[in-house]
Amino acid sequence: MGRQDRRLWIWLAMDRTTRRIVGCFIGQRDAPGAFGLWQSLPTPYLDAVCHTDGLREYRSVVFGALHRLGGTQHIERFNATLRLRLAHLVRKSLSFARSQVNFETLIWLFLHRYNLSLP
Repeated sequence: MGRQDRRLWIWLAMDRTTRRIVGCFIGQRDAPGAFGLWQSLPTPYLDAVCHTDGLREYRSVVFGALHRLGGTQHIERFNATLRLRLAHLVRKSLSFARSQVNFETLIWLFLHRYNLSLP
């Protein structure tokens, strides 16, 4: 059967004023993952101020005065909503995707529906 030992991280970027998810990358929690999130951002967000949790890998893509530590309450609240609504993200869940493609599709569908639900 399927194994649940493959660790994937969902990297998200949120616009703090509109609360829309503007970037997403699913992969490892390392420098290529941070770069994948950076590549997923639309052009207007590439020179915006980025608030992050202190993960060292962010420094490889966000430079100088554009990088600020803290201020991540909104994205953390969204992560809690994501775990609450998608059983695939709950630890030791009986619900899991057998393929990474199906898992990524589930995440993308949720993100698009969430963005459409915002005013």
